[in-house]
Amino acid sequence: MKSLHAVGVVGAGRVGAVLAARLREAGHEIVAASGRSAASQTRIDTLLPGVPLLSPAEVAARSDVLVLAVPDDALAGLVAGLALDGHLRPGQVVVHTSGRHGLSVLAAAAHVGARPVALHPAMTFTGTDVDLARLSGCVFGLTAAADDRAIAEGLVADLGGRPMWIRDEDRTTYHAALAHGSNHLVTIVSQAMQVLRRTGAEDPAAVLRPLLTAALDNALLYEDAALTGPVVRGDVETVRAHLAALEEQPAPTMDAYVAMARATTAHAVADGRLDESRARAIRRVLRESEWDLLATLVADEDSRTGA
Repeated sequence: MKSLHAVGVVGAGRVGAVLAARLREAGHEIVAASGRSAASQTRIDTLLPGVPLLSPAEVAARSDVLVLAVPDDALAGLVAGLALDGHLRPGQVVVHTSGRHGLSVLAAAAHVGARPVALHPAMTFTGTDVDLARLSGCVFGLTAAADDRAIAEGLVADLGGRPMWIRDEDRTTYHAALAHGSNHLVTIVSQAMQVLRRTGAEDPAAVLRPLLTAALDNALLYEDAALTGPVVRGDVETVRAHLAALEEQPAPTMDAYVAMARATTAHAVADGRLDESRARAIRRVLRESEWDLLATLVADEDSRTGA
């Protein structure tokens, strides 16, 4: 028979409110939540109707399982404050949702006898009920002491997810991989949409969706073998033409193209589909573009300062 808990959440942001709502669906009692912003209040009203909005200390006092879903940089101070002020207690499960942090950030909780768990959903959140279905099958990066693994896995099961155990020392690397794959993907796609919009495309998303969906599916299945395009083909002049076309775009777009083209070149060489001579030619074109961009930025700065 599964154990049900009195759960409190500190930080009713996009992640905390959704996880609490899913745990409530699984039968746990959500006893209280905290959040400073009007958006947090709206999430509580929408996703957790009837749950009182209280201070972090009051949430901790009511909870057997305390979920801390606050920004990474705020986590250590929050835990230390709750522990030092006597708001955490022996046997209480204290869970944080940070990808970067492991158990050391919960050291103050462990010092007073609480049971620390790092539980990070490998998912991007909107903070709405759309996210509830997305949790099904989501991988959760877990770190916990051996005696606390069962409760950590039980929480993940109730969230509809799948556990993946991460060594404490690997958590930052794990999180960097997720951020690189998801956050930077959003930046690149947004830049592509902006460039298309400037060419007159009325619906850039419709243009990109089939291409990006296929590219993502292929990359997840075949990794580097899914690479296509001018860099892999060694089409040096096409890369040069792209760079010329992007000169009128914002500098971050050009920077991202050059950086990703350089990384793609390295992958294509390692994969054996791009010979070293064409790779050198592509790298030379990319360097020339960077020099040109730097010269333009320096000239612009000089004109602004009157140098």
